[in-house]
Amino acid sequence: MPGIEAFFDKSTSTVTYLVWDHSTKRAVVIDAVADFDPATGRLGHASVDTVLARAAALGLTVEWAVETHAHADHLSAADYIRRKTGAKIGIGARITEVQARFRQLFDAPEAE
Repeated sequence: MPGIEAFFDKSTSTVTYLVWDHSTKRAVVIDAVADFDPATGRLGHASVDTVLARAAALGLTVEWAVETHAHADHLSAADYIRRKTGAKIGIGARITEVQARFRQLFDAPEAE
């Protein structure tokens, strides 16, 4: 049975999950939340740093940051996890359709 811990984010009312294999100590973070301050327009990472600190305390290697879907309720911290841990990012292939729609809606340039 895998290890599972849930981390509730009050500001977005969303949950980030840390899931791991007890024998290999390999882990995945699911739906990680980036902290956004609308008053300043700044991003922070205190919420996801709590998850990463717990993973470190358990001796886990975070190999994946997975998004279950495109989130309208919070900003993703998956790229932050990738930069901090070297984890791969996983999301469904049809995310490109969502990105194209938002690019059109917001008149945004293609991502590099």
